[in-house]
Amino acid sequence: MIEEIAAKTIVTRSKGSAWFGTEYNMNIYRGCSHGCIYCDSRSDCYGTEQFDRVRVKKDALSIIRDDLRRKVKPGVVATGAMSDPYNPWEEKLEYTRHALELLSAYSFGAAIATKSPLVTRDIDVLQEIKAHSPVLVKVTVTAADDDLSRRVEPHAALSSARIEAVSRLARAGIFTGILLMPVLPFLEDTPENVLGIVAMAADAGARFVYPAFGVTMRQNQREYFLAKLDESFPGLKAQYLRRYGNDYKCTSPRARELWQLFETACRERGLLYHMPDIISAYKTGYGSSQLSFF
Repeated sequence: MIEEIAAKTIVTRSKGSAWFGTEYNMNIYRGCSHGCIYCDSRSDCYGTEQFDRVRVKKDALSIIRDDLRRKVKPGVVATGAMSDPYNPWEEKLEYTRHALELLSAYSFGAAIATKSPLVTRDIDVLQEIKAHSPVLVKVTVTAADDDLSRRVEPHAALSSARIEAVSRLARAGIFTGILLMPVLPFLEDTPENVLGIVAMAADAGARFVYPAFGVTMRQNQREYFLAKLDESFPGLKAQYLRRYGNDYKCTSPRARELWQLFETACRERGLLYHMPDIISAYKTGYGSSQLSFF
């Protein structure tokens, strides 16, 4: 059985709507089982103990229903920032699916971030939401090569499976794209990797690719990340320490070159890559109240 943890509220107001134009956040689960070596959510500042163990918030659906009832203004509810809403437990429990059904019932939109093809199970609910409110699905892909994705995201679906999920969502009319972040310096920051992901995204019918050419490192997450680098990529930890020391933001030394190549490739393939353009595109047609970002 999955462990339950107490919660008083789940749907909370976003601090700002610049991040993909969302007005609310929703995290049903705590912790994540993907084991991604770079995950910022492992950082001490978030206070998630035993991060690799997934737990669910007790009475989550009742709390979400009550939260939505109390909201004066509908908006887009983001999920997936701190814990993937489509972890292995979700296949049986269906808390995320039922939460999406509640969003639809109360006329809220949805913005999902995930690494799991399980999101395609809920295409019917996403289509239902899309009939009245904006819907956005962001699928994280950091490595074009499946072997590399397995090494940096050991328990997540392979990149190829995620790209297939993007294709299924796009064919179903869901506004879908790729989060190309983080791009790990000295490991994923090659033209072959970045342009490979852009090509796969375009071929799958994605509407956008949003990148970050680097990685962040904070207390606890830093130690975990560097230890994993030492295990799987001997010599890379030392390279990081020489280049970045204790820096929080570790931008790829090739970031400028990669951005130019990335921008050109996206333009050629008709992919959006600027945040305001992505927000405008997925919210178009839903009224001025859904365009608060501008």
